[in-house]
Amino acid sequence: MKILIVNTFDKGGAANACLRLYEDLLNENIAASLLLQNKKNNIPNAHTLNPNQKKQSVISKIQGKFRRVLKKLKLLVKEPVSEDNAFLKSRSKGLEWFSFPTSNFDITNSPLYQEADIVNLHWVAGFLDYESFFKKNKKPLIWTLHDMHPFTGGEHYEEKYLGMDADGFPLKRAKTNYEKNVSSKNQRLIIKALKKVQNLTIVAPSTWLATEAKKSDAFQNRKVYCIPYGLNSEIFKPHDRKYSRELLNLPKDKKVILFVADSISNNRKGFVYLKKAFEKLERNDVVLCAIGQSDNAFDTKNNVLELGLIQDERIMSIAFSAADVFVIPSLMDNLPNTVLESLMCGTPVIGFPVGGILDMVAHGKNGLLAKEVSVDALLESLNIFLNNIEHFDRKVIRTEAIKKYDLKVQTKAYLTLFENILDKKNDKRTY
Repeated sequence: MKILIVNTFDKGGAANACLRLYEDLLNENIAASLLLQNKKNNIPNAHTLNPNQKKQSVISKIQGKFRRVLKKLKLLVKEPVSEDNAFLKSRSKGLEWFSFPTSNFDITNSPLYQEADIVNLHWVAGFLDYESFFKKNKKPLIWTLHDMHPFTGGEHYEEKYLGMDADGFPLKRAKTNYEKNVSSKNQRLIIKALKKVQNLTIVAPSTWLATEAKKSDAFQNRKVYCIPYGLNSEIFKPHDRKYSRELLNLPKDKKVILFVADSISNNRKGFVYLKKAFEKLERNDVVLCAIGQSDNAFDTKNNVLELGLIQDERIMSIAFSAADVFVIPSLMDNLPNTVLESLMCGTPVIGFPVGGILDMVAHGKNGLLAKEVSVDALLESLNIFLNNIEHFDRKVIRTEAIKKYDLKVQTKAYLTLFENILDKKNDKRTY
């Protein structure tokens, strides 16, 4: 059984989840290979693919030469902006990625694709050209969704909110006609590309994303399975609290609230809700510890500690062990790796009742779910937790997390799915 896993990047949350599965398949002696558009790290049996060279018309060639001459003469102030880039620049700041379903890459040209028995697509925005790939593909496909992009027409998360009102509630986002038209055009292309595809199975890590996929025009007639992400429980594990705080230079005599995000300015991550709630938290025995690119998000440094960006998983496990609670104020999310990492380290989690967070946080057992998405609801949850820390048993939290989210659980589920798909392919009675 030869498995090809396809992902655009080897960095980021989706890439981390993809690579964990890939590396554990190798540990299980599965003939797995990895195809990336951008490779930055040294990963076993990982390969990249060169983009196709598009054939230019005579007019395009003349225009290109003319632009180069003008540039040399310093008469060309700036390069013309493509339609796609013009659209991306028009979008509101703070919104999640928007990607088009087109690409200059042909994955079917890769020898890895040609040798594979099953192709497992992951986060493939900017790498997968929908129209040509699904037209040429003859392999059984599993598509692991990491966000909503494969079925929204471009948005990686179809965000309902943008900004916050004076009372600490989210403001409803109004899509522009420009956004609606571009998304509709892309969606028509996606649906047309998928229309005649028969050998496609969808996997979503969270119940929420599986439900959204099943409701979509793109995947409503597809089999959709829910297989949660997995973590190596030997890497993400509890460390001594005192040792962890000494290592990270955190105060030993205060309660530590941990927040983690690649970019704090990302609207969907909801940092502004935690920031406002923390400002209203009338306690001197608490510090907020932030990991990620702060983007000058803090007006005051009082009781706020910034550790910057941490990419080492073992150091992250120490950070979770040092914290009393991890807060994830995301307004939308799939199955955040950070929540899994926190629970594996035995650290309780506070979050809003949205997306895959509902799958992971059992209210009152391994954390708390705020009553609604608002500053005051988050503040209430923080106060309840801080007044009842002893109620949360970190050993039990870790034990339950291992049962559901150990990497071996995920790998076993994928192997079962791979085998079932190959059995159907080899059983002529299914055709």
